[in-house]
Amino acid sequence: MMADLLEAFRLVAQTDVIIAILAASVYGLVVGSLPGLSATMATALLVPITFYLSPIAAIATIIAASAMAIFSGDIPGCLLRIPGTPASAAYTDEAYAMTRKGQAELALGAGLWFSAIGGIVGTLSLVLMAPALAEMALSFSTFEYFWLAFLGLMCATLVARSSPIKAIAAMFIGLLVSCIGMENPAGTPRFTFGITDLLGGIEPIPALVGVFAVSEVMRAMLTAEPPPLPKRRFGSILAGQWKLTKKYQWPMWRGNIVGIIIGVLPGAGADMAAWVSYAMSKRFSKEPEKFGTGHPEGLVEAGASNNASLASGWVPSLLFGIPGDTITAIAIGVLYMKGLNPGPTLFTERASSMYALYLIFIIANIIMIPLGILMIRAASHVLKAPRSSVMPVIVLLCAVGAFATGNNLFSVLLVALFGCLGFVMERNGYPVAAMVLGIVMGSMVETNFITSLIKSDSSVLPFFERPVSAVLAFMTGAALLWPLALLFRKRQPQPA
Repeated sequence: MMADLLEAFRLVAQTDVIIAILAASVYGLVVGSLPGLSATMATALLVPITFYLSPIAAIATIIAASAMAIFSGDIPGCLLRIPGTPASAAYTDEAYAMTRKGQAELALGAGLWFSAIGGIVGTLSLVLMAPALAEMALSFSTFEYFWLAFLGLMCATLVARSSPIKAIAAMFIGLLVSCIGMENPAGTPRFTFGITDLLGGIEPIPALVGVFAVSEVMRAMLTAEPPPLPKRRFGSILAGQWKLTKKYQWPMWRGNIVGIIIGVLPGAGADMAAWVSYAMSKRFSKEPEKFGTGHPEGLVEAGASNNASLASGWVPSLLFGIPGDTITAIAIGVLYMKGLNPGPTLFTERASSMYALYLIFIIANIIMIPLGILMIRAASHVLKAPRSSVMPVIVLLCAVGAFATGNNLFSVLLVALFGCLGFVMERNGYPVAAMVLGIVMGSMVETNFITSLIKSDSSVLPFFERPVSAVLAFMTGAALLWPLALLFRKRQPQPA
């Protein structure tokens, strides 16, 4: 083992690997901070470059770029209320509320600090618990995945600041949108109205960019300039983070654990980890009434969770060649291309390469802190620019990001349509985040539900007979009935 570890240090210390890590880190920070350009897109665009790199350098670019992009998606969300990546959409409103209170440094510092901690903890889980976690993931069938996705949908009632009924209504709108196209178990067109561009369904990215970014521009056009933020120089980005770490120690560890578990499950990923962790943070918080007003607790838990899930998502990928998310699906292709075929033999015959990947994960999350501070410093100048100058640039970035997702102008039109929808919903108190959650999770819920019914010959008993499935069903029922329980409790007469 010691010989393999020393060989791993030698592999990582190669000049091309170090340059690859630094260049991919800067690239990931820039791409992640642009609305509409996700971490998946950042890694996909790197694949042609990996053809010309050594095996370790090629995988290093994927690891560094994805970790940086997941974090930097928090930057536009905090400064402009426009999430850079889907993983940061869960707590965008919270971070922006902190910015309006003059706590932009605290919000961005929390995103940076706890993302780095989550990434390191997730890497340690990859090292220590890879076989056990992979076996647990393989024991999940479509029954468990259905309840897991359904539980994610129920998070809409927990993260909503408005009426739970309006949150559920917004979620149903998202589910309806997810039904569009042929991407369903039956393979038949639905709600396409003869439009060929709709046959492939509606991607979450155009919807996300539209309801958060374009609707924000529309609000800016119709409202007066908000009170300017205090004219001051950005203070220390990491000031106060140790205090937050001590105060919210349990939420941080809970976010790490939830992120690790969700990351191991194939197809889940950082997006679901962030939503579930933010909802759990509000559910178990001693101050739930502060959520949505600029309270850092949710940022701590969700920020730790999404980067922890990013690292643990490599567990099934490396052991069995089963992608944990879209990023590791791309990474598996690169591994095969470079002769590092995923499987148990990879840990025995190429142990030094595995240790090298662990070291790259740790290095990427460590250098995330200084590089992230520089990126935040550069992005903070956006706050000083007049709104009339910033909004046209945002619209341009939205159009470019939407076009890049499908390479057609129809995606740009979708962004505009969802922008109008998001504007109308927010004006009437319907949370757009719940709708986005429905779009993201809808296809996963439907596919696993139909597949499970086919496997069980239309019987619903297996949904409750399997032990893990029964536990998830109970948790989903509790999340569904929680708003009703609160309403009943409020209506009970108080003792004199």
